[in-house]
Amino acid sequence: MRRISIFGATGSIGQSTIDLIRRDREAYDVVALTGGANVDLLAHDARALGAKVAVTAYEDKLPALKDALAGSDIHAAAGAHALIEAADRPADWIMSAIVGAAGLAPGLHALKHGTTLALANKESLVTAGPLLMREAHAHGTRILPVDSEHSAVFQGMVGEERAEVERVIITASGGPFRDWSLEQLAGATLAQACTHPSWDMGQRITIDSASMFNKALEIIETHEYFGFSGDMIEVLVHPGSYVHALVGFKDGALMAHLGAPDMRHAIGYALHWPERRHLPVERLDLAKIGSLRFEAPDEVRFPALRLARDVMEIGGLAGAVFNAAKEAALDAFIAGEIGFLDMARHVESVLNQMSSTASLGNAALTLDTVLEADKEARARVRAAVARA
Repeated sequence: MRRISIFGATGSIGQSTIDLIRRDREAYDVVALTGGANVDLLAHDARALGAKVAVTAYEDKLPALKDALAGSDIHAAAGAHALIEAADRPADWIMSAIVGAAGLAPGLHALKHGTTLALANKESLVTAGPLLMREAHAHGTRILPVDSEHSAVFQGMVGEERAEVERVIITASGGPFRDWSLEQLAGATLAQACTHPSWDMGQRITIDSASMFNKALEIIETHEYFGFSGDMIEVLVHPGSYVHALVGFKDGALMAHLGAPDMRHAIGYALHWPERRHLPVERLDLAKIGSLRFEAPDEVRFPALRLARDVMEIGGLAGAVFNAAKEAALDAFIAGEIGFLDMARHVESVLNQMSSTASLGNAALTLDTVLEADKEARARVRAAVARA
């Protein structure tokens, strides 16, 4: 029986993971589930899966979580320290699906126990890629990508040599604003940004998809996880979301990974790796689909893609600054304090400020320096929003 923990259990990735676990419940011993404010769902799943511990990230939600778990043997805990303690509990397989930079510290702790880390928290690689990979190597821990694009690249390289790869192409649906003009984007509302044409995701990642910041993070993630240089990584807009990524080899061949837009594909591959097992996902009917449409992304309307390449060129703590500024700008957009296009403007401004006043590219990469850069970048965005 495999011991598993799920960090971010109440989010879309966590719920898809739980769906797969429930279908083969007897194969797994659930150690820990963690979640956010939805403590009723967290408690329900903890009971259903027989988890040893359930942790909410919000300390003020602990009384409600304890009430929801009353009469069970499940230990309830809350806060950042409790998340770390949960990550320190030995497990054979851990899903890292906490959204944002908050997922970095628990992921780093999980790596110390020689587990397999299924990584859906792309921010960990964006903010501290070399640190994360170095920690995994030091403890003999395997990291398996769970983002659909990176799982697709990983699968496309099975049996292939890294030196044979000439380029990789990750796809983007284009989100709800794919065909919008700059003038239209300037007036985009929160409700419009929260409606995705292909994927069923949480609010924050859906907005990131609409602004292409999600794809910008994935460009950096591709660079950090696979070690591909920035000029080898391409983005194509593919509205159908059937082709998740392509790997191009030096003989000109392209290996494409296709599947329905269902995160259980990538989750299931990481859960059962190196085997493939039956998954309850839609089988594509290519004759019904008829054709696959691709187009080049517009970096004028979606400057996040351009900023991602700046981050890779700067290196060091630039990823931490970029992600933190993005998260703070996203908070401001959700709160109605800034417009849709203002998010990229604030991120670029803070990245430029901190690149010119600090040695971001040469700074030592530790959890402390990452958190310091994160804190400063968020403060700069909040100050700029307040001034505006």
